[in-house]
Amino acid sequence: MSAENNRHWVRYFVDYAALAAFLIAYLITRDIQKATWGLVVGSVIAIAVGFAVERRIAPLPLFVGGAGLVFGGASLFFHDPRILKVKPTIVNIAIGLLLLGGLAMKKHPLKLVLGDAFDMPDATWRRLTLNYAGFFLALAALNEFVWRTQPDGTWVLFRFPGMMILTVVFSIAHAPLLMKYVKAEDLPPPPTE
Repeated sequence: MSAENNRHWVRYFVDYAALAAFLIAYLITRDIQKATWGLVVGSVIAIAVGFAVERRIAPLPLFVGGAGLVFGGASLFFHDPRILKVKPTIVNIAIGLLLLGGLAMKKHPLKLVLGDAFDMPDATWRRLTLNYAGFFLALAALNEFVWRTQPDGTWVLFRFPGMMILTVVFSIAHAPLLMKYVKAEDLPPPPTE
């Protein structure tokens, strides 16, 4: 496995380890407060592994992992699982507003995240940013609906893997748009015979 592939696995680990630990702890204990310990410990481990391997922590995983620590810690300290349940709402609203704020300042925040892999006109970056901002705001609203109307077990599964699946499906739906603008040097070489 190449060093680049190892880095991809580390990024996945940093992004999803805490949520996986939370889900596993909940499935074992059926207690959201006890499962929150899995989230808190998983967040610390994920951030530490990411830093140890990459010698840096990307801003978005740091923000999400830090939010997991803050909200999970507050939920444990105050013995109130509602604090943990609003975390996805607050994080998704923050990301949605950050994207919209970037557009308001005539910037393209997604261009910073996606790098130079896509050579898109400003109108397309704007459309993509608006789509993702709307998606994150919709996820926030959906999280509020689910945690307020469904039992804990349903919310836990919605939180992970449900939100991840929704995000992947939403991103795949944008693949045709993005593929129009992939830079030629970023495409894999054609197969040789």
